[in-house]
Amino acid sequence: MFRNVLKALAACTAVVAMASGGAAADLAPRAGWRVIDTDLAHADLLDRLRAAVTAEGMGIVTEAGPTGAARARGIEIPENRVLGVFNNDFAVRILGLSTAAMIEAPIRFYVTESEDGTATLSWKEPSFVFAPYQDEGGSALADIAADLDTRFDAIAARATAD
Repeated sequence: MFRNVLKALAACTAVVAMASGGAAADLAPRAGWRVIDTDLAHADLLDRLRAAVTAEGMGIVTEAGPTGAARARGIEIPENRVLGVFNNDFAVRILGLSTAAMIEAPIRFYVTESEDGTATLSWKEPSFVFAPYQDEGGSALADIAADLDTRFDAIAARATAD
């Protein structure tokens, strides 16, 4: 019974924190990240991102988000979704340079809903993600990361274009 009381208290605390703005989905730029605020609704930006990934020759490898599971538990949180994006050509090239670097693949885009109902697209730049492996992969890995930076920028531009 004590466990049930603790679970109920934790759920109430989470709901109160969200209602008071403690769960705001707005993201601020930070080192190694790109953040693009849009006027699009979350679902629209997510659909556009999926299409842009394919159009730019990449694939969606993973997709996850807690919103649906939270809703099933009776908890309302802003929409958010993470899409892991990569392709086999980049994977094979990186593996030839650094086995350890592949822990970072796929690289993720993050689509979050802001308090005003608009959505934000963010991601860690591939050159930032792969920087810790430069000693192993050398300039070839830096070149691949720069290619990925260009590809991720193109995906983002396509997904957020007016």
